[in-house]
Amino acid sequence: MSREPQRNEGTKGFGADRYVVPLFLCGSLLLSSAEAQRAEPGRTEYLGRPIAQTMHYLGAPWLVRESRDREEEPARLLASLGVKPGQTVCDLGCGNGFYTLRLAELVQPAGRVLAVDIQPEMLQMLGQRAEARSVPNVETIEGAVDDPRLPPAAVDLVLLVDVYHEFSHPPEMLAAIHASLRPAGRVALVEFRAEDPDVPIKPLHKMTQAQCVKEFAANGYKLVGQYDDLPWQHVLFFARDDSPLGRVPLVAWDPAPPAP
Repeated sequence: MSREPQRNEGTKGFGADRYVVPLFLCGSLLLSSAEAQRAEPGRTEYLGRPIAQTMHYLGAPWLVRESRDREEEPARLLASLGVKPGQTVCDLGCGNGFYTLRLAELVQPAGRVLAVDIQPEMLQMLGQRAEARSVPNVETIEGAVDDPRLPPAAVDLVLLVDVYHEFSHPPEMLAAIHASLRPAGRVALVEFRAEDPDVPIKPLHKMTQAQCVKEFAANGYKLVGQYDDLPWQHVLFFARDDSPLGRVPLVAWDPAPPAP
C-alpha cells in the first residue's frame, strides 16, 4: 500500500473524516459570532489526550476523493453497523456527506439520516449532493461545538467517523449524544489506529482502543461491540450504561494476520 501524505495539523474540521488537506486550506474553523460567544472555550486536551484541531470546509473535495474507497473500505464499515430500514441514524460530523448518502440508502424507505455539521458550507454541499442523487431522507442540522442539537431519545445509531478526536468539548458532546439515543441506541466510533505505526496519519489524529474506551466510560457509556477488519481504523460500539445491550470486554487489536 502506498503511503499517503500525512494530515495538516492546523486546518482540520469537525466536518467529516480527514486525511491530509492541501496547503491552501488555511484558517480555522468558522463559527458565527453568536456561536463563538455562546460556546465555552474549547479544551486542548482531555483525559491525557491532546485534542486535534479542525479542517476548513475548503477541504471538502478531499473527503470524497476516489482513493478513499480503497483506503478505508467504507462498504465493510457500513455492513458492520447493522443499520436497518426504518431506523433514525445520525452522521455526526458529516461534512459533505461521504457516509450520509450511503446511510440514507440503508434506512430507506421509512428511515432518515440526521446529518450534523458545524460548518453551514459543508451542509450546503451535502444538500446539493443529496438533491443531485434524489435522496429525500436526509435532514441537515447545524450543530454547535458543544451540542449536536439532536432530538432527545430518537436516534438508533450515531456514527462518528474520524471526528471524535477533534471535539473541543468532549464531555458536553458525549452528554448530548447520550440524551439523543433510544434505549438500545448505539454509537459507532471510528478512529485511526494509534497502535499501528503503519497507518499513515499523524499521531495527533489517531486514537488507541484503550483511550476510546476510557473516554466513553467516563461519560456514561459501555462497550457493546467492536469491528477490527478495516485497513486503518478501529470501530468501537458504545451504548448508554443503562442500555439493555450487554457489555463486552475489549479485544485488543492484533496486527498479525489470521492463520490460513
